[in-house]
Amino acid sequence: MGNFLSQFNELINKDGDSKVPDVQLDFEDLSMTEEDIESYSNVLHMLEPAALLLEQLRTYEGCGEYIRQAIGTPGPESEAEAWNHVRPAVAKLKTFYQFSSSIQTNLPQILQTLCIGDVNRNLERHQALARTLCQLLDFVFEFDSLKMKTPQIQNDFSYYRRCLSRGKLANEGDLKSAMDEDELANHVSMFYAYPTPMLKTVTEVTTKFVEKHRVGRSVSECLATLAGVCYHTVSNNKKKPQRPETMAFCLRVMAISIIIYDHIDPQGAFSKTSTINIKNSIKAIQVYGNATDMPNLISALRFNTKHLNDASTPKAIKSMLAGTA
Repeated sequence: MGNFLSQFNELINKDGDSKVPDVQLDFEDLSMTEEDIESYSNVLHMLEPAALLLEQLRTYEGCGEYIRQAIGTPGPESEAEAWNHVRPAVAKLKTFYQFSSSIQTNLPQILQTLCIGDVNRNLERHQALARTLCQLLDFVFEFDSLKMKTPQIQNDFSYYRRCLSRGKLANEGDLKSAMDEDELANHVSMFYAYPTPMLKTVTEVTTKFVEKHRVGRSVSECLATLAGVCYHTVSNNKKKPQRPETMAFCLRVMAISIIIYDHIDPQGAFSKTSTINIKNSIKAIQVYGNATDMPNLISALRFNTKHLNDASTPKAIKSMLAGTA
């Protein structure tokens, strides 16, 4: 996703001056060190299904027509038709949920490696893990954006649970399998009830990691550095032109990094003590964001951050995100 060269620890300081600690992240070099391959093989391959999952979600059609027929004109034939369409659709929804479970398993290992000790040194030493983290944040934004445009998901799953409550699976197999499926359905239903389920998963995993290891400052530094890499890349586009795909990738990673930072840092991303220049970050989204992503990125910052509505947040920032600046 472009050749990123970050030359600062903070995005841009409050006076607009760059700070330069020599942190290099190369996203075009997909090579891995022997150490990373040996120690982090599972983590590095975590995102292999991501492209397929996004395509499945992008082309998700839903079973609304069959469900309406089954409810409107109930009978063995219409109900069987609805069930035969809902089951494979729900199988996809379970796959998405299971992928979120893999994030819960693998993300702590990424944070452990990148955020314990010297963050800048860790990012340079473990390039493959840094790439994976950025690609994960990019996936999170894309998945949740697609999910919010797909209301059929909750309609289909609600009908599926309705069938379960009527003993549909118990009639087809053993009772234990039906009970296990009902428990899984409860978890999946809670996952999709949230507007941005993947972001919720990543934020909660990161928050728990910070609380367990008491490394809030280091994790904040890592996220601020990633956001800084992305900001620096898009803001220098005139000097070092980037492909549109790279620009979009950078803005998505920057926005999700800021959101998670805002949840784990006690003062948040909007405070004067933040190492992120939130005003410049929002401007970068407004100026360089494409027509599809830009409004979604602004909405993500507006509705998914924790401290935006704090009294200490400047009114100008609130206005920018409200679209009134």
